[in-house]
Amino acid sequence: MAMNSLKPISSFLFLLALVTAKTALASDPDILSDFIAPTNTSVDGKFFTFTGMRGVITKFPQNFTLTKATMNEFPALNGQSVSYAVLQYPADGLNPPHTHPRAAELLFLVYGSLEVGFVDTKNVLYTQSLQVGDMFIFPKGLVHYQYNPTQKSAIAISSFGSANAGTVSVPLSVFATGIDDGILAKAFKTDVSTIQKIKSGFSKP
Repeated sequence: MAMNSLKPISSFLFLLALVTAKTALASDPDILSDFIAPTNTSVDGKFFTFTGMRGVITKFPQNFTLTKATMNEFPALNGQSVSYAVLQYPADGLNPPHTHPRAAELLFLVYGSLEVGFVDTKNVLYTQSLQVGDMFIFPKGLVHYQYNPTQKSAIAISSFGSANAGTVSVPLSVFATGIDDGILAKAFKTDVSTIQKIKSGFSKP
């Protein structure tokens, strides 16, 4: 009898272990060494240095510009669960709605002003107007955006809790990946011609 009463508890603990394991795998895995160096790579101070941001903050591009330092651009970040990006917004510049499936984003505004926001899983929109020195956190995996409503440029620096946070653009993933026009028309409660008109503004990634 005692063994039978333990079966539901054992099943529950097994399921809990599976869920916990899946949650743990959703973040960067822990590494068993100080750092990960590519094979046949000489490791010295240069390996741990990234110079790709030099001069970035002194430039004011005409379009929204993102300069990344992830493990792809900076291999020393592999296994370190951190990455950075410099975001530059011209007047009326927009970083369209997008998500980072593998990390939260902590944005620090260093120049100008921004309107930012994210939508949670209950479809509640949280917005804020940022000034120089302000920080804003975009929770992991949630749709968010940044917009410069002024006629002056803005610059922000974002940090991520992953060496490869990933980015999923909402407009591109919906309108530039080949989803059937009829399906999109039903989803957005409109007609196919409207969907085709919207799609014409996007090129396939």
